[in-house]
Amino acid sequence: MLSIGAFAQIGQVTHRMLRHWDTAGLLVPAHVDESSGYRSYDPSQLERLHRIVALRQLGFGLDDIAQILEQGIDAGRLAALLRVRRAEVEEEHRVAAARLVDVERRLHLIESEKQMSTVEIIEKPLPAVRLAAHTASVPPEEVGATVGPLFASIEDVLGDECGALATPIAQYDLTDDGMRITAGYAYGGAPRADLEIVDLPAVELAICGVHLGAMDRIRETWSAVHAEIIARGFVPSGPCRELYVRAVSDDQSDWVTELQQPVVRP
Repeated sequence: MLSIGAFAQIGQVTHRMLRHWDTAGLLVPAHVDESSGYRSYDPSQLERLHRIVALRQLGFGLDDIAQILEQGIDAGRLAALLRVRRAEVEEEHRVAAARLVDVERRLHLIESEKQMSTVEIIEKPLPAVRLAAHTASVPPEEVGATVGPLFASIEDVLGDECGALATPIAQYDLTDDGMRITAGYAYGGAPRADLEIVDLPAVELAICGVHLGAMDRIRETWSAVHAEIIARGFVPSGPCRELYVRAVSDDQSDWVTELQQPVVRP
């Protein structure tokens, strides 16, 4: 019999791993002392230990390993599992490669231009949201003067509903005739004749940045977002959104707006 220390040393694993695998039922000691709880292993269990370690190094989770060990290693089943794992590793590699490109680009910007981006840009999915909204189509130069009144008209309708004005969102869709604006609040109530119910679909991936302060400089932040989209190898896909996280003060000095642009890879 081998002590847990000797067994762990031969297998190049930790005592903690062996205890964890014991608890999970993957590798139960050949003997456990009733009084001390001390674990001992039979030398023949090294083969099972090596199999667990090999499968873990391939990236299989404990549930998959337990299934493989319980049902035996059939070449067809293992090949199918390995194909799934290959796809997962390829996706991990793609994400890591894209991250490396982003790190290199930021490092080059700092080293060559001695500056950092003033807007932090992230990639994330967007959830589906249902809006109680009003819409308008206007020339691009009239967008700024239109959004506020659209929200105000909805507030007149929903103002008496508790929490109804908590999440203001505007969607901007560029058309041949100008800009179609959908402005509203996240809404879970019943349909009403005096407002539109608009469902914004979930978005698999969006490039997002945060604009701080007055809206008269929001184009600068949008420019930074679109520059980052190009730098990361994406193209815009569908209407953009603005989530008004805080929009209370009249002078807009403390406003916080998240800019959200759905994207895809060309």
